Amino acid sequence: MDRRHSMYQWLRDNPFKVDTVVMIGLLLLLGPVYLVAGRPELFLLSCSLVVPLAWRRTRPVEAAAVMTVICLIQWALGIEPVAGQIAVPLIIYAVSAYGPAWASKSVLILGMVGGIMLTTRTFSGSAETGVLGLTIGSLYTVLIWMLVLFSWTLGDLTRVRRLQLQALQDRARRLEIEHRQERSLAAADERSHIAREMHDIVAHSLSVIITQADGGRYAAAVEPAAATKALETIAATGRTSLAEMRRLLGVLRSDDAATTRPLPGLNDLDELFLGMRAAGLPLQFSQHGQARRPLPAGAELTAYRFFQEGLTNVLKHAGPDARAEASLTWSAKGLELEIHDDGRGAGADPPQSPGNGLRGMGERVALYDGTLAAGPAPGGGFTVSALIPYTEA
Repeated sequence: MDRRHSMYQWLRDNPFKVDTVVMIGLLLLLGPVYLVAGRPELFLLSCSLVVPLAWRRTRPVEAAAVMTVICLIQWALGIEPVAGQIAVPLIIYAVSAYGPAWASKSVLILGMVGGIMLTTRTFSGSAETGVLGLTIGSLYTVLIWMLVLFSWTLGDLTRVRRLQLQALQDRARRLEIEHRQERSLAAADERSHIAREMHDIVAHSLSVIITQADGGRYAAAVEPAAATKALETIAATGRTSLAEMRRLLGVLRSDDAATTRPLPGLNDLDELFLGMRAAGLPLQFSQHGQARRPLPAGAELTAYRFFQEGLTNVLKHAGPDARAEASLTWSAKGLELEIHDDGRGAGADPPQSPGNGLRGMGERVALYDGTLAAGPAPGGGFTVSALIPYTEA
């Protein structure tokens, strides 16, 4: 099967070589007849009609023009038809199949006119007259027209099929290009997703670790038990963050050892809040309403990252003795999230600076047609709220 395919591919990719071999075969088949009969002039005429077939696919218009001139000279000199005349329907087929549209129509018209010219010259010098000569001439003309029409129609069908195959190949190339572009966009989106995840994990864990390390360092001299508790919190936060990093980076691996454990969602909020309280943040959490239908896993991860990022920012920026309140409300529109702290708010050290944190939260929420709002609270402190609607569920 592969050998046949390779041979077909070679025949299609080397039209001039193939047509040259066909032309030589016709010369060897048709030429010797006139040499044996002692008619060298007919031998030369027959050869001159066959030779242009070598360019019937590579230069069909030029080959047809040369053959047309030879046929006109033959008609003008009154030379009888020769065996090489078989090249005429072959060149009509070739121009119809491989030449431009105007050339295809031209050879059809020339073939029809040539049939009339041939029969007119042939029967005008014969002894046959009257109805019989007219009938025979008309019959020859119709036969020639049928041959011309058959050759032209077959070539036109070949052209249509070739154009269809070319259109399919072009479409396949376009689809391949689009597929590569889609893969590139998907890879870019995944890199952006991983960057957001890395920021959330690293920012949260490092903030907790730094806060606990500072507190433990100051408490070590006066209250060793508090320093020990701080070290325990640092160790637990580091282990949790390391596990999340491994899960996240596991998607970049292509082997079977890559983890398939899901990323955190709403069911993991209690563990997140326990970690925040252990880090020294007084936190109250309230939940209201019931979900009309479940949110997708990505939306739940967005809600988890909202609380993780927001509470981490409270630890980092709200100042000492700040308290935080977090709420999760299922409304008719979707999932409403809010974090409020009573820290310094819009003071000299704004708690929620417009860096990667808020920007990343906004991008996450926007992926699910949600909205994010953040700013100083009227009574002091800072409030961040978000709405994740049901539209993506």
